[in-house]
Amino acid sequence: MDEGTSHPFTPSTPLIIMGVSGTGKTSVGRLLAAELGIDFLDGDDLHSPANKAKMQGGVPLDDDDRWPWLQAVALRLSCQTPPIIACSALKRSYRDFLRARVPLAFFIHLTGPREKIVEHLALRSHEFMSPTLVDSQLNTLEPLGADEPHLRAPIDVPPEAVCRFVMDRLPSALDRHRRALGADGAGTSARTPNPRPLAEH
Repeated sequence: MDEGTSHPFTPSTPLIIMGVSGTGKTSVGRLLAAELGIDFLDGDDLHSPANKAKMQGGVPLDDDDRWPWLQAVALRLSCQTPPIIACSALKRSYRDFLRARVPLAFFIHLTGPREKIVEHLALRSHEFMSPTLVDSQLNTLEPLGADEPHLRAPIDVPPEAVCRFVMDRLPSALDRHRRALGADGAGTSARTPNPRPLAEH
């Protein structure tokens, strides 16, 4: 990022790069982190061994599997200088859970057709994510609402181009997000349909 350019991003801005497996969250997330001068964390690393074993075996995770994981993600996002975190955040309830605990959280949604996602998965080797889970994740994915702070980025170009697409649009998107939070007062308008205590795991 050009130090001489005004940018509403600060190191305390919690950024979540989201999408189904195969959209390039890790590749794009690392590039964005380098551009913004912050750390990157792959949210998959925060899954429990049991969750990783299920995914490696092609077994979709259920909500009971995901709540402790989302708590761990929220804890990292709550740091004074949070990393940009790759997190699928497929359901509205998951995103609400994160926003209720981290009101400034902003989502960068990597999206593309199933064919492109499958193509990406075929070209890589993942520790525990089975390609058979793609359809399950696509079926689980709930589109972000207009009241959810986010930026959509297409994945039909190389990761470097996706990163540039995001960087070109992030300033205005973050500016709108912060203005909306100011208008809301406390900035905690996110619904929390499944309130659970935030504890370390």
